[in-house]
Amino acid sequence: MMSAGAPEGLLYPWAIPLRARLRAEPEDFRVDEIAATEPEGEGEHVWLRIRKTGLNSETVAEWIARVAGVARSAVGYAGRKDRHAVTTQWFSVQLPGRAEPDWSEGPPAGVEVLTRRRHGRKLKTGHLAGNRFHLRLRDVRGDRAAADTLLERMRQRGLPHYFGEQRFGHANLERARMWLAGRSRPRNRNQRSLYLSAARAAIFNAVLRRRVEDGSWDQLLSGDVANLDGSGSIFPVATIDGTLRARCERLDLHPTGPLWGHGDPGTGGTVRALEAAAADAFGDLARGLEREQMRPGRRPLRMRPGRLAWSWESDETLVLEIELGPGGYATGVAGAVALTSAVD
Repeated sequence: MMSAGAPEGLLYPWAIPLRARLRAEPEDFRVDEIAATEPEGEGEHVWLRIRKTGLNSETVAEWIARVAGVARSAVGYAGRKDRHAVTTQWFSVQLPGRAEPDWSEGPPAGVEVLTRRRHGRKLKTGHLAGNRFHLRLRDVRGDRAAADTLLERMRQRGLPHYFGEQRFGHANLERARMWLAGRSRPRNRNQRSLYLSAARAAIFNAVLRRRVEDGSWDQLLSGDVANLDGSGSIFPVATIDGTLRARCERLDLHPTGPLWGHGDPGTGGTVRALEAAAADAFGDLARGLEREQMRPGRRPLRMRPGRLAWSWESDETLVLEIELGPGGYATGVAGAVALTSAVD
């Protein structure tokens, strides 16, 4: 059964049993980054572990650059974290042969420097093991028993791996269209990256929705590109045999969807045709991504939470504890069990 009224045009292979409010307060959405590397204690880069409330990661990076008196490009972080939340993550700033500034003087409201330590390398995008989320859904209405059953199903079998609303911001997709049509230009590299990411996410979500519609989002098809669970390893699937089917069934392998770009997506047959049709519906974005020479990539269609636990604080308050790898959206888990309204 397909869910009706899924937010942002997303579709799930089940009825969504709850309605709720998410982010009624920033503390209702907490994120703690799981580092892939801990700073060693020496080197020309200072790593700062920062807790922020009500700010996006880029705003914090710009503050670090300003206080340190360096270019924004000297500051790094592994991934953008939610603005309407309490989040903890690492930043790095390159200060070769220089003393650190006093980080306690004049930080933006909502910024707290928890730890600082030197390291030999800059923190780069994607260099993280994942994130831990603590979500509180308030004013919950609906079938609690059905929600418990569905959450257990998602814990055991996974769920569609849509890009969350954070990837699109308030108007990134519309601005991407204007830019790629030649009617505007990004102000800087960060804005360009946001627009390109939003364009790719829209095409990916469209492909995933079609695979939810035909029931193949969690199955390998001939012509697919498969992903090895928990890794970036992918390989083409020419034909499906019992071994591949079994590995997909136990979530060792996942089908993937396209991160659109210039070049061969690696798929074949009906899968390639399905992806091309979805991209055609976003023809301006697809052509723009190709003109920008974006390298094609793949992303799993199915998300397998590393950890998923939940508890009912009251009849109207559901708490979710979620651990996801890089690129996983906790709002995707929340949105698969509850139609949520958010406070922006």
